Amino acid sequence: MRHKGVKKDETRRKIVAAASHGFRKHGYGGIGVDGLAKSAGVTSGAFYSHLGSKDGAFNIALAVGLDEVIDSLPKFQSEHGTAWVKAFSEYYLSTEHQNDLECGCAMATLTPEVVRFGDEMHEIFEEKMSLIAKIIVEGLVGGTEEDRFSRAWSLLGVLIGGVNIARSMKSIEASEAVANAIRLAAISAAGETKKVAE
Repeated sequence: MRHKGVKKDETRRKIVAAASHGFRKHGYGGIGVDGLAKSAGVTSGAFYSHLGSKDGAFNIALAVGLDEVIDSLPKFQSEHGTAWVKAFSEYYLSTEHQNDLECGCAMATLTPEVVRFGDEMHEIFEEKMSLIAKIIVEGLVGGTEEDRFSRAWSLLGVLIGGVNIARSMKSIEASEAVANAIRLAAISAAGETKKVAE
């Protein structure tokens, strides 16, 4: 027989995953609590019980989504050595990633939503994005630390904006042209890289 606490934890994980995927795919205004609850296979009451409100759910979805980037970037750095920016950019601008709003990077899908929220959301965003920039800086060389942070923010800005432009194109040809240009711009923005020690 399952322990009650284990089932509660599993339910919460399902609700958080549904919120994370739902907001990425539909945006904050494009899906309500009922839709998110249905996606998680729970009642709206259970949803509120676990996450408190739609805003609370978005806070958690944002944090979870940015944590995915925080976890994945060091893997790219470790697996690809000095070519990690090229590998990350190729993944980020790939057709597969472009087409996968639901499970794609939260930086691209949720950043435009954060703009419309208040201080609490902006604080979560700033904290997580600053950590992401710091991880990027650890894989860059040359110049001062301030220079490397500038390059890290440039890399992020190019990739986040670029994938959204590529996703918004009607034709595959236009989307591919944007993706190819952005990929090169991202590598250029990052500048010289280094292998990060595991």
